[in-house]
Amino acid sequence: MSLREYQRKRDFQKTGEPSGRREKRGAAGLRRFVVQKHAASRLHYDFRLELDGTLKSWAVPKGVPFAHGEKRLAVQVEDHPLSYIDFEGPIPKGQYGGGTVMVWDEGTYVPASKTPAKDLATGKLHFTLHGDKLKGEWYLVRLRDEDQWLLIRGGEDMRPVSKRLDDTSALSGRNMRQLASAEPWISDRPAKSAAPRLKAAVKRSKARRSWTALFIEPMKAKAVAAAAEEDEGWIYEVKFDGFRALAIVQGGEVSLISRTQKDMTDKFPEVVEALQDLELPDCVIDGEIAALDKNGRSSFQLLQAYELHEEQPPLCYYAFDLLHLKREDLTGMSLMERKEALRRLFEDSDVVRFSASLQGDVTQLLKQVKKLGLEGLIGKQAGSRYEAGRRSGKWIKLKISREQEVVIGGFTPPAGTRKHFGALIVGVHADGGLQCVGKVGTGFDSKMLRELHVLFQPFIQKKCPFANLPATSSGRWGQGITKTEMEKCTWLKPKLVCQVKFAEWTRDGRLRQPVFLGLREDKPAREVTRERISHP
Repeated sequence: MSLREYQRKRDFQKTGEPSGRREKRGAAGLRRFVVQKHAASRLHYDFRLELDGTLKSWAVPKGVPFAHGEKRLAVQVEDHPLSYIDFEGPIPKGQYGGGTVMVWDEGTYVPASKTPAKDLATGKLHFTLHGDKLKGEWYLVRLRDEDQWLLIRGGEDMRPVSKRLDDTSALSGRNMRQLASAEPWISDRPAKSAAPRLKAAVKRSKARRSWTALFIEPMKAKAVAAAAEEDEGWIYEVKFDGFRALAIVQGGEVSLISRTQKDMTDKFPEVVEALQDLELPDCVIDGEIAALDKNGRSSFQLLQAYELHEEQPPLCYYAFDLLHLKREDLTGMSLMERKEALRRLFEDSDVVRFSASLQGDVTQLLKQVKKLGLEGLIGKQAGSRYEAGRRSGKWIKLKISREQEVVIGGFTPPAGTRKHFGALIVGVHADGGLQCVGKVGTGFDSKMLRELHVLFQPFIQKKCPFANLPATSSGRWGQGITKTEMEKCTWLKPKLVCQVKFAEWTRDGRLRQPVFLGLREDKPAREVTRERISHP
């Protein structure tokens, strides 16, 4: 086919799609492919292969098959120009294919023969995809109807794409909702698109290099059993169960940085975009990235599922402190002055919210927090300065449920119908070494067991990393690991950290009824110690 049919169906004065032309194959000799998720009158996936200067195209109503031998109907449509390979955004209603287009996956493909055009003409094309999401072999086989084909998975089964990844662009990281209201990316208009895009990339690179100069180690809250008897001079905020993150804004560009100086900007594009939309001046904001459940409560497990591309919960960045504003250091000001400056800086959006102070008696506030199923409260002295990196007691945390960060040092073999592993063997640093504090055998689903088992493989070692093993007995709660049990365990380099919730600490320093909540990539293993509760 030529591009005449493509051009005949479109009014390029109204649609942002590229008008295009036939092009020669790239100098590198690589053949490209793209899969575009297309929410038109019906949701479908457009499968396109570069061949003979155009994109050969098929509409696949049910998406690409993943299991070996699985077949999906693919209806051949008009050839598209090569410049369509990175088109995404809205097509106006009333235009051909009106709806939202996402670059769902892109990459290169290798045909099984040296004559792919001939193979396609005869009705069977075998090829291997090398994309961000799709990898492996597929076939296109024509049926009796000239336009109807089957897209068939060859080779081994491929793990299906998660719900979150299915709604994430391989080009921009945006989801379908965000793309529906975005300006379309038009690749064949260099004066209006390619140059600004390149400049934006350079600008972003400079921002990443310079955030280190503005980084301030976040102030820490001290765990206490109860608030001070005198409430006067204290304010309280909801304790969020997420990732602490500084939002560093420079020249309109936003970087999200963890408390251990890990760049999380690419992990949370929705948060970055929402912060950029506020058009903030240069500043440094202290806050927390949280994933919200259906009741609007922060959930660390949902945040973990987001990171693993298993779920796509709504995200929120709760801003609770302002450390720098227009090159002025605010850390010497009182907390209330900093919060007032932060409050004036922006209006709440769906994603970026000001963490307001709670009013009332702390005992009653805790009862209300418990009733709502929240994690706890953070108490702060209203007149306190921002003490970077310190846990001075000017900020305190009052938890409803008990949680602890622990280092993963090994795992037990699976039993019964469970696969991959039985329980994690975890510990904390104390007395000059890593001390085992028990086994964590709940909080996992089958997918998490598999994901963790794959993650553990590079960390396997022969030596047990715990200084206090073997234990003389399993103990009352079964958390001790004897010499006989140790012979069945697999040991890991103590580099990975996870968070657990638990009922209580036992007298011999073990966790009772621990439940896995998720991995903590923002916490170095060497800093994990038992969180001590201070009593007034």
